[in-house]
Amino acid sequence: MKETASKSLLIERRDASLVLTLNRPGKRNALSPEIYDGLLNGLELAQAEDSIANIVIQGAEGFFCAGGDLNALAERAALPRDKREQRIQALHDVVRAVRTCRKPVIAAIEGGAAGAGASLALAADMIVAATDAYFRMAYVKVGLVPDGGATASLLRALPPQKVAEIFLLGEPISALRLAQFGIVNRIAATGGALGLALKLGEELATGALGAQSEILAMLDSAADLAFDDQMDREKQLMASALGGAEAAEGIAAFMKRRKPEFDGLAATASNCSG
Repeated sequence: MKETASKSLLIERRDASLVLTLNRPGKRNALSPEIYDGLLNGLELAQAEDSIANIVIQGAEGFFCAGGDLNALAERAALPRDKREQRIQALHDVVRAVRTCRKPVIAAIEGGAAGAGASLALAADMIVAATDAYFRMAYVKVGLVPDGGATASLLRALPPQKVAEIFLLGEPISALRLAQFGIVNRIAATGGALGLALKLGEELATGALGAQSEILAMLDSAADLAFDDQMDREKQLMASALGGAEAAEGIAAFMKRRKPEFDGLAATASNCSG
C-alpha cells in the first residue's frame, strides 16, 4: 500500500510497518507545516489500523532532516511573539505525538539529523542510523536556542557536561559516537538504515503488541513520576497484563518450550495520541 499524505510527507505501508518519509529533498527535508500535518496524519492512521504494528520515520534521498528552514525562520522572526510561539508549538505537537505514540516509532537516519530534525529523531523510541550519519544541534551558530524537546531528550541519556558541549559548540556528533552512548540502537551500512529499521519493525511485529504499548506508556511516565508513584503504576499495569490473553499465551509457550503466537491478541485500545 502506498498513500501520499502530501507532496512533502509520503506514507507507505511496508508489511506491518507504516513508513513516513519527509519529502523535501531540495531543502534536505527541512520541516514545514505540511510535514507536521503529514506526520500527525500518519500517526493517526497507525492508530486506526490494527494491522500496523509500528511506524518508521525517514528522510528522502539520503538525508533525514535539516531541521528548520532558515528562510522561513527569518520571516518568522518578524512576527509578533505570540505568532512565533504558535509556530514552535506546531513542532512541539508533532514531537509530543511521536513520544506518546502507543506503537513503537523507529527513526531511520541517513546523512544527517540537524536542529529540530534531530529533536524529531530523538523523540522516537528507537533509532537506526547509517554508519556515516551525524546529528547536529547548531542553534547557537545562528544565535538561537534548542526546541523540540532536544535538551530534555539528551539530558535523559547523557551527562550534563556532554550535553552542554553538544549545544554550546554546535558541532556534529557521529551516529557511531551516539551508538556508544546508547542513543542510537542500530548502525547500518550507508543506504541501509531503512532496511534495518524495517527488519527491526518485523521483529517487533511478531511480539506481544499490547505489552509493547503498555511498556511505552510506562517509559513515558517514568521520567515524570516520583519513584513510588511509578512503582504503583507498574503494579497496576502488571496486574492487568497478568490477566490478559498475551500473558496466557506467553506463559503457556514458555512452559511448553515453544514460540509464542501473539498475533491477534493485542489489546485494541493501543493508540497514538498527541
